Parts: sequence; structure tokens; C-alpha cells
Amino acid sequence: MTHEIETQWMGKMQFNALINGHTIVMDAPERVGGEDNGPIPKPFVLSALSGCTGMDVIALLRKSGKQVEDFNLKISGEISKQQPIEYTSIHVIYEFKGSDEVKEAALEAVTASQEKICGVSSMLKKIMPVTWEVNYNNEQIFNNQKSKEAILN
Repeated sequence: MTHEIETQWMGKMQFNALINGHTIVMDAPERVGGEDNGPIPKPFVLSALSGCTGMDVIALLRKSGKQVEDFNLKISGEISKQQPIEYTSIHVIYEFKGSDEVKEAALEAVTASQEKICGVSSMLKKIMPVTWEVNYNNEQIFNNQKSKEAILN
């Protein structure tokens, strides 16, 4: 199986990518000749990671019969100071809200996604550090930037 996309130059700095029938607009800020009609391309790497691991977590929770009330991800990529400008590390913050009975299942789902399932994370880890933390009801229960051990009480 192969993934294929088509990308069309739309003038100035805008490119439209067609992905499975969906159009993704990429553009540059006006200061570099674009019209700011869409995001610059590099953050799509972070978006791909958030979607991949986020979908894993929800699928795993559903499979285990658990449900959270709310789930968000925040992803930051450290950028190099010289050319080529590239990400040098990525940190993922998983934020859950839900009942206490689901806390451990949420942490297990994140761990499975990051260590076994998420292909985007797996690819990125081959070229840079990818760390993550898990917050449940505004309490940090895991952060592998600080320690390899879960901080579960």
C-alpha cells in the first residue's frame, strides 16, 4: 500500500495539497511573499503526530469500554537555529478530563500509542527525541521528560 498526494502551486507562495479528496492549503506569511492563506508546511508534521496518537488513544479507550469527558493534545516542536530549519525535538502534552476510574486506562492508552502503535511518532523518534506528558483532571500523572517512571499515586 502507498499513500499518494498531489500538490498544486496556486501562485505566489500558496500550494494546495489534495489528500484523499481533501484540500489542504499551505501558504507563507506576507513578509516572505505569501498571502497567509494557510499555515506554513512544517507544523503539519506536528499535526500528523497529534492526529495519529490522538486517534490511537480514543480507539484504545473505546476498545476497553472506557470514556473520557474531554481530551486535548498540545504539541511543541523545538526549531533549529540554523539552516535547514528543522525540528530538533518534540514534546506532546495529553490533557484528559474524566472520572478517576478512567485515569489508568488513559495513561495505558497513551503509553501504547507512543511505544507500540503510532507510526508518525515511531518515524519521528528515529530522527529526534519525542517526549510526552499526561495530565488528568489538571494533575500531571506522567512526564518522561523528568522521569521514566509514571507519577501515578
